[in-house]
Amino acid sequence: MSHNKLTTASGKPFAENENSQTVGPRGPVLLQDFILHEKMAHFNRERIPERVVHAKGSAAFGTFTVTHDITKYTKAKIFSEVGKQTDMVIRFSTVGGEKGSADTERDPRGFAMKFYTEDGNWDLVGNNTPVFFIKDAKKFGDFIHTQKRDPQTNLKSPTMMWDFWSLNPESLHQVLILMSDRGTPHGYRHMHGFGSHTFSFINAQNERFYVKFHFLTQQGIKNFTDAEAAEMKSKDLDFAQRDLFENIKEGNFPKWDMKIQIMTEEESRSYHINPFDLTKVWPHGDYPLIDVGFFELNRNPDNYFAQVEQAAFAPAHVVDGIGYSPDKMLQGRLLSYPDAHRYRLGANYEQIPVNRCPFMVNNYQRDGQMRVDGNGGSNPNYFPNSFDNIVVDESYKEPAWELENSRADWYDRNAEGENDHYTQPGNLFRLMDEQAKKNTISNIVGAMSGIEGPTRDKIVNLQLCHWFRADINLGMGIAQGLGVNIDPSMFNKH
Repeated sequence: MSHNKLTTASGKPFAENENSQTVGPRGPVLLQDFILHEKMAHFNRERIPERVVHAKGSAAFGTFTVTHDITKYTKAKIFSEVGKQTDMVIRFSTVGGEKGSADTERDPRGFAMKFYTEDGNWDLVGNNTPVFFIKDAKKFGDFIHTQKRDPQTNLKSPTMMWDFWSLNPESLHQVLILMSDRGTPHGYRHMHGFGSHTFSFINAQNERFYVKFHFLTQQGIKNFTDAEAAEMKSKDLDFAQRDLFENIKEGNFPKWDMKIQIMTEEESRSYHINPFDLTKVWPHGDYPLIDVGFFELNRNPDNYFAQVEQAAFAPAHVVDGIGYSPDKMLQGRLLSYPDAHRYRLGANYEQIPVNRCPFMVNNYQRDGQMRVDGNGGSNPNYFPNSFDNIVVDESYKEPAWELENSRADWYDRNAEGENDHYTQPGNLFRLMDEQAKKNTISNIVGAMSGIEGPTRDKIVNLQLCHWFRADINLGMGIAQGLGVNIDPSMFNKH
């Protein structure tokens, strides 16, 4: 059996990997022991900054297969023909916790996908919920701060969370989902995923459609109750990671069906709900789900750091035939996600193998930390030039957007006509069966019981107003659980 020599990172073979060089067997260590420095310096840098959100996650590789023709809506090559398969990777995650947090925390779950298409990598970065807590990215940092740790105590603070939610009723739809048993899914295999945002499709005739993506688990929905989630937290902090890895290892490959909702540009101008509001869903009665295909996860990562921790997903990464929308949260994420990756992984994060497009990439980006691809060699680093053969392909030009004839201003995201925060959460609660309603009320009461301090009554009462406006029975159940006496006639539905 042949052996490989132990070497430094620069390739120099060395023999002493366990003992530091010292003056005598008990003397001080010599500064010249370079191997000691190299090992310790690299160890000190093994932890790149964790993601500020979605820090705890799991990933797997697989394939997406087209089963239905949607080419009348999009010219994206990934959907070009029935039966076409595309390699992909998915990263699932919790949102608010650190890397060492529990997989069963009450939290939304990230559902981030990267498709390695011949027209570039397409990242579809969503959650296991179709809506979100806010509708404008300007509020994102404030919201996440309330989900992290109190700046004085360094503890999670229900008071911060409910203070923010009570002052931002646009959060109610997502908070209701979070407080239901959907807030504690049974691992990653038994939950749906959503692109959440409204995106756009562009077809071969340059017609634009608006689209929402849905990923329905073939394993069936399965959630923990609050008590079960707490019990699992005490047994296995890494339950979801273990469940996903071991099932794939055993050949039990999880699958999801991809479906879409389609809205025309004309419909988007007159629909009674703002189709670009991330706190709202498109009712399926108006926009039914359309079958597209399915994906299967059939390969575990070989190395967690290389293929999961360094995986970088950004909704800005679309391909020809798929575009953005005026969704204000999406517009903000187009900037913030790639910027987060540049901070965490470096300007050349897309050269990391898990992020690298496996097909042709040509551009004039040069230099920066961790440039590992030859840096363009002797080719020009500017455009246009008279030396290389890189050209602009006009066939990839997107059609112009027909935007409103409006002035630029800071518009109130919750102005009249945009301020119904109660109908959809109320409808969702009324759709639940009796046991789900009881669990949801119990979960909310438990969570709101953690509100403390001199403003407790103010926060509780304001949040109760929102629950009552969504559904009287929901509000009464929560009020009774909190020991608050309220006359329900005080509240109208809206």
